[in-house]
Amino acid sequence: MHNEWQTIINRAVELRHGLHRYPEIAWSEFETAKTIRKLLDELGLRWRECATTGTAATLAPEAPGAHIALRADIDALPIREASGVEWQSEREGFMHACGHDGHTATLFAALWWMCRHEAELPGPVTVLFQPAEEGGHGARKMVEDGALDGVDAIYGWHNWPAIPHGKAVCPDGAVMAANGTFKITLTGRGGHASQPELCRDPVLAAASVTQALQQIVSRRLPAQRAAVVSVTSIDARSAETVIPDSAVIAGSIRLGSSSMREEVEGLIRDIASSTAQAYGVTANVELTPRYGATVNHAAQAGNMRAALANILGNDWQCGETRVPIMASEDFSYYLNTIPGAFALIGSGQGTLQDYPCHNPRYDFRDSLIPDVARVFLQLAGAPVPSVKA
Repeated sequence: MHNEWQTIINRAVELRHGLHRYPEIAWSEFETAKTIRKLLDELGLRWRECATTGTAATLAPEAPGAHIALRADIDALPIREASGVEWQSEREGFMHACGHDGHTATLFAALWWMCRHEAELPGPVTVLFQPAEEGGHGARKMVEDGALDGVDAIYGWHNWPAIPHGKAVCPDGAVMAANGTFKITLTGRGGHASQPELCRDPVLAAASVTQALQQIVSRRLPAQRAAVVSVTSIDARSAETVIPDSAVIAGSIRLGSSSMREEVEGLIRDIASSTAQAYGVTANVELTPRYGATVNHAAQAGNMRAALANILGNDWQCGETRVPIMASEDFSYYLNTIPGAFALIGSGQGTLQDYPCHNPRYDFRDSLIPDVARVFLQLAGAPVPSVKA
């Protein structure tokens, strides 16, 4: 059994490195999908297309037990890689900066093992290879295309460099935040820099709006409610001697609960319009909801915690990580549809090389593959290779 399992892990690592070399961003994962489907064909598994570049396949479809789904995301990011690893991206300007290559390889490790033990599965297991997690609402499209039809519960995970290797978090309730973006266009009257009194300066207004927005969390919301409002850019480009007609502020919001969205968006609108009025300019506010909070169901979170304890050991819980973390995940669409759970599993080594996700120097830690694959196997009720394997 040891040799069989180690062969699978070696193959999964090789797959991960291959995917890393050829990253594809949201809704462009055509070659990645071809690779996934070719591997499923080799296993003799019937697969179905979901969300164009997404793929679903089911093992033991006639087994009498509960039907679970296991999900991996497959898309990369438009980031120029600077990791320097041997398997660095060969597509300039794109990289797997969030570890979706590792998520895909981990699910394949579990799948290869389950295919060899399919007769022992207590219930059907559907594997989902999902596109467009990075802002593309790929999970929503997977649901719309029937990926969860007949499924009783779903499980997923994300590697997290800020959590130590061997630790994880999987709470009942919210594990990741809801999010959204905003764009505020301030329009005044431009003119010569020597005559500001004849202008209505949108740059000065933008500076004041920015300061006021950053005080929403500290002064307008209770400390017990998790939220982040981040202004991430101010665009008021002009010549050195010219006050421009307009300035554009853009940013992101993160919400510990989806129910907070209306309140926070209302505060952004009110602050932008009232501050703009004070400076004699107008404000046009565009708010774009993105993902809802990723909220675990208690029973399934308990199942996943039991699996994590069995694989990582009884001290697996990372008490230093407060949830929900303020990053977001479109796994929320699945959890809004059927019961399930999502875990953040640590890859940190306590060094300066623990680059966060979305960093140009980030690389998925291959040592996660055997552990998380075994967590998936336990959730599926498959025989689990021993720790020594």
